[in-house]
Amino acid sequence: MNTTAHETPTAPADMPVRDESRIIRACERGFVPDTLVRAGMRMLIRQRLVDEHANDNALRTQAFERFLDELRASPIAIDTPAANAQHYELPDAFFEAHLGPQLKYSCGFYPHGDETLAQAELAMLELYAERAQLADGQRILDLGCGWGSLALWMAQRYPRAQVVALSNSRGQRAFIEARAAQRKLDNLRVVTGDIVEFDFARDEAPFDRIVSIEMFEHMKHYGLLLAKIARWLADDGRLFVHLFAHKTLAYHFTSRDGGDWMSRYFFTGGTMPSASLLLHFQDDLRVTRQWWLNGTHYARTANQWLASLDAARDRVMPMFRHVYGDAAALWFQRWRMFYMAVAELFGYARGGEWGVAHTLFEKRSLEVKS
Repeated sequence: MNTTAHETPTAPADMPVRDESRIIRACERGFVPDTLVRAGMRMLIRQRLVDEHANDNALRTQAFERFLDELRASPIAIDTPAANAQHYELPDAFFEAHLGPQLKYSCGFYPHGDETLAQAELAMLELYAERAQLADGQRILDLGCGWGSLALWMAQRYPRAQVVALSNSRGQRAFIEARAAQRKLDNLRVVTGDIVEFDFARDEAPFDRIVSIEMFEHMKHYGLLLAKIARWLADDGRLFVHLFAHKTLAYHFTSRDGGDWMSRYFFTGGTMPSASLLLHFQDDLRVTRQWWLNGTHYARTANQWLASLDAARDRVMPMFRHVYGDAAALWFQRWRMFYMAVAELFGYARGGEWGVAHTLFEKRSLEVKS
């Protein structure tokens, strides 16, 4: 989702950043039509592929090895407070106003291509259940649970299961607990904690299933993360991970200059994984199955979020004025641009570059030794 442009060899060193910042400011103030904003985003996406050596196997491999070294020298996550504030400083009502009824703040699934946002949310939740091999009676952890779309769905779908949801936002915890009470769900518990520091007590684990939906993109050292998750998993348990990814490239979201718009406002400290990235971190858990979803699923999701946001403008602007003050209109347009950027990135090349990877893990102890 980072649509960063870089300076060209023939231009003065500061000119592209200055020009790009001026263009971005015009887009943020609504002076540029959406069609031109999207065209500019596609241009920057093409440049991203060039910068990351998408078509040069030798350079791409070298860059990927450096990237792995950087991840292994990092903590589990960085800039967690900033990333949390970028998405969760707004009231719950903002997301209720434009996300689907499940409040699923991640990619939907469109098996036929004409699903509504509500249908796409449920279709993806059903797909998780199938691929994670969920069943009633299990002890299940939703790791990085957002507004509880999956945790609430699992608690209702599997009444004899014990569902635990881990969030680093106290506001999200209160929201999920309120929804659980409304639905009379007594098999869901919400825990607040930062994955970098948090750990479960011995009597709270192990879990039969751990599911994580679009949380790994906020992480860095996957070896440390997966080692921690392995300690929480039963010997015959499974970890299911949903993450957005590029088919071959992996890179950091870094705010290096005024042009790193996505990194600065929406994804500080984030990571764009490649489809195969987690295969390089199998010391404690072993990958048993992988799936790939074409990027058009996410493009449709983001376009539907944008349409819903536009339709809810009158409801949203008072919330924005309360949070952002005089910058309310600016931030409304930034959120619009965010969803446009997601749609253009994942829709690029008919969804053939970026998409969604699903990965199923089991504990290393289950390997059959020869």
